[in-house]
Amino acid sequence: MPFDGVVAKNVATELYDILVGGRIDKIYQPEQDEILIHIRTKGQNHKLLLSANASYPRIHLTGLSKENPMNPPVFCMLLRKHLQGGRIVNIEFYDFERIISIHVEALNEMGDTTYKKLLIEIMGKHSNIMLLNENNTIIDAIKHIDSDISRVREVMPARPYTFPPGQDKENPEKINLDEFIKKAKNQSGIRISKYLLNSIKGFSPLLCNEVCYRAQVDEKTPIDKLTDEELERIKNSLSAIISKISSSNFTPCIAWSDQTKRKPLDFHSLEITQYPILEYNSSICHILDLFYTSKDNAERLVQKKSALNKILNNYLDRCNKKIAIHQDTLRQVADRDKFKLYGELITANIYCIPKNAKKVSLLNYYSENNEYIDIPLDENLLPQDNAQMYFKKFAKAKNAFNYASAQLEDAYKELEYIESVIQNLDSATSTQEIEEIRQELVNVGYLSESRSSKNKKNVRPLEPYRYKSSDGYDILVGRNNVQNDILTLKTASSNDLWLHTKNIPGSHVIVKKQAGDIPDTTLIEAALIAAYHSKGKMSSHVEVDYTQVKNVKKPKGAKPGMVTYVNYKTIVVTPDENKIRNLEYKYKKVDKE
Repeated sequence: MPFDGVVAKNVATELYDILVGGRIDKIYQPEQDEILIHIRTKGQNHKLLLSANASYPRIHLTGLSKENPMNPPVFCMLLRKHLQGGRIVNIEFYDFERIISIHVEALNEMGDTTYKKLLIEIMGKHSNIMLLNENNTIIDAIKHIDSDISRVREVMPARPYTFPPGQDKENPEKINLDEFIKKAKNQSGIRISKYLLNSIKGFSPLLCNEVCYRAQVDEKTPIDKLTDEELERIKNSLSAIISKISSSNFTPCIAWSDQTKRKPLDFHSLEITQYPILEYNSSICHILDLFYTSKDNAERLVQKKSALNKILNNYLDRCNKKIAIHQDTLRQVADRDKFKLYGELITANIYCIPKNAKKVSLLNYYSENNEYIDIPLDENLLPQDNAQMYFKKFAKAKNAFNYASAQLEDAYKELEYIESVIQNLDSATSTQEIEEIRQELVNVGYLSESRSSKNKKNVRPLEPYRYKSSDGYDILVGRNNVQNDILTLKTASSNDLWLHTKNIPGSHVIVKKQAGDIPDTTLIEAALIAAYHSKGKMSSHVEVDYTQVKNVKKPKGAKPGMVTYVNYKTIVVTPDENKIRNLEYKYKKVDKE
């Protein structure tokens, strides 16, 4: 867990500086294990979030607003009774344990001054939020732990509060590094990062790995395999980190998976140099709020995408089955012309064919080699009836061919459309993008109207992605099929340049025309952007077609985003990730959500 004892110290210090002296205005409990407190201090309003969520326990100031239940939970009502209107007089942090308490001075029903502690324990699935009186007796907790659950430590009303059992670790601010390293040399078989984790209070696996990374030592290396030089580097790295902790010289930062900042990886109060893409802020609360909000948004996007992907994949499977059936039908009627030939040959030789014959060999007068063909006959039918039988077989096979061909063409078009929606969904980076794709599916008929219509709001549609080429040309990219249609058929001028990946689902890309011809540099950059906004974004040698907008047409009745084009040329590009990052940085993509 990245929220370790060092982060807890940083949070407690920051909250002390900001909140002490402030008054508690309102208290809410938006989630079963989450408290949100509105605090007024120094002429400003703050929102303090305390969460005992098993996956993401934390405490920090937030800008987040959540919908609250109509009827406040019992624990929320209790906090309002004891804390609302009270003044925060102290915020404590306990010996690098992930425990922070907020001391509140408030008046009771009799008008007497009382002192309460709102305490949070950030301990994974054992996280809890408790209200204590001035004697450290538990008034109540957001999670009750009785003797049936834990024999070691009860968390119940009217029980005295006791700290969680100690772990026999050393306080980093009091550690003797020479003795610590000397003791480490006696360890055998244990990894160096594990030894640091088991020996120092407040250190998380992330921070232990950071110590090793700065010392240029593999964190998985057993201690007894380390050289004296490597141990010395560990000591120096540890000394530098402890020095910053002791002096509260924190550098709050968040690590991102890439330059798009869509997926947060980790955070800490100290610079985590093991990650290449870091974002810094002077406030650890800001970093925590950004991390967990981004994490929450990312998970919500995955959930929303998952629901739509399941529906789209069902349609995709159904479409592929249709294609297989129609292709099988076409194979079965591939030799349909022979039935017509049989009928014509039997009719031409009807008086030469004996009755009750099972087969007949007739000259194929269509053949240049004067070949004879053996034609099977039904012995119970007259020759003219056998001819009619073959003509009917031909007509039936011809109808089957025409029907299967038309249906196969429609199935391929549907497959192309579904794959384009899946590509758009995969590229979506916001809930509004996903909602616009959902509404598109409703309009096309893939989803029912009921649920979507209830959630309809007067939300302004998203703008296309915008780039600026190195030659100063505007490049617009559609986010979804509906936007692709608007961009190509309404926004773009007839002489603008239109680009799309060849035979690969992707976005429509428009290069806005200026005076003179579009430079090759801009053309290549636009092709790279088109390849990046397609299913082939991670492929090499992606073919991108380009033509003027006036050569792009939408067939009657075609689904959103589906167009035909003529008079085009093709350019081949390789949209590797590094090039895309450089493009995004260079052309400063603007997302006007």
